Amino acid sequence: MRKLIFDQITAALLPLGLIPRGGFHPLTEDRVPAGRNGSATASVVLIGNAGPALWRHFKDRDDRTDPLDAWCREVLTPLAQNLGADILFPFEGPPHPPFLRWAQRAEGLSSSPIGPLIHPEYGLWHAYRGALLFDRVITLPPPLSINPCDACAERPCLTACPVAAIGAGAYDVPACAGHLRQPDGRDCMELGCRARRACPIGQDYHYIGDQAQFHMSAFLRNR
Repeated sequence: MRKLIFDQITAALLPLGLIPRGGFHPLTEDRVPAGRNGSATASVVLIGNAGPALWRHFKDRDDRTDPLDAWCREVLTPLAQNLGADILFPFEGPPHPPFLRWAQRAEGLSSSPIGPLIHPEYGLWHAYRGALLFDRVITLPPPLSINPCDACAERPCLTACPVAAIGAGAYDVPACAGHLRQPDGRDCMELGCRARRACPIGQDYHYIGDQAQFHMSAFLRNR
């Protein structure tokens, strides 16, 4: 039964272009809140996406400020209720839930040289959209705990940015945003960040054109 719950989550997410992103049994330092009924959270399952699959199902592209966040709330809230879970979203707050810590707990991912967590299959083309909180212990897949960057000698992600906005341990946000607003930044605006695209991992999961433009435009609106 405990394994069946994770299988049910996978099946329920598939029609939405979403996938379970591992899970963990929380410790005090994970700062996982109790459920809405006051019960302690015994298991957390992260929900996310990889590549263009979500984009093919995301229909709520209206004029709201954050249409993707709104869509995630609308489709995942009833899904959580059907599974007998509470749900948290990374955009809730402040204070915001520590999704990056939870992602490292759930899948054992590490930071890439340019900052974002890297997945051994999806590369840098993935995201986290929600967290299911269960008040019971369920069987979870083991974390991956593989960092593909360890075997990458060239690290092209560190030299691909045309304005050197991204480097080891540093991200010059104003330089990046300024480049995107110029004609020379059209390549990154239309196809996604060139540094991310330079990574050899996850080449089959690159965001498609309108998906990349959606995210790059959202980035610029907040800068």
